[in-house]
Amino acid sequence: MSGHHAMSAGIQVENAWARATPGMSKNGGAYFTAKNTGKEMDRIVGVSANVSAKTELHTHLNENGVMRMRQVKGVDVLAGGEVMFKPGSYHIMFIGLHKPLQEGDRFPVTLMFEKAGKKTVEINVMGVGAMKGGMKHDMKPSHGGHHGK
Repeated sequence: MSGHHAMSAGIQVENAWARATPGMSKNGGAYFTAKNTGKEMDRIVGVSANVSAKTELHTHLNENGVMRMRQVKGVDVLAGGEVMFKPGSYHIMFIGLHKPLQEGDRFPVTLMFEKAGKKTVEINVMGVGAMKGGMKHDMKPSHGGHHGK
């Protein structure tokens, strides 16, 4: 299995990617989609990676008109639902990167789910200006078949 898509216990993790970090930046972010095909809600309760001193779950909050990043203790993934970790929303935060993330790099990240347990997914590093990942290098049609609507 290519790490690009991890699945078990009703949870699928897809399109995992990170933005390349400019210069000597010590922090970075990664994104993915978590789908729950099971009948019970699950919750992402932790994350770990070996590319940084600390790895945390974060979100962006609007505090009096100012967007701020905040660590979150967990993210619910409803039964039959999905949660997108994307720029400006939920994301994995790498604090104290050991080296810059460079376009084309790949590295593993382990997500901890309350019910499904640990899931390791491979992160694909995209360009510095990337807004979404996973499609650039995979030209096969998706399972949904919603093209051309």
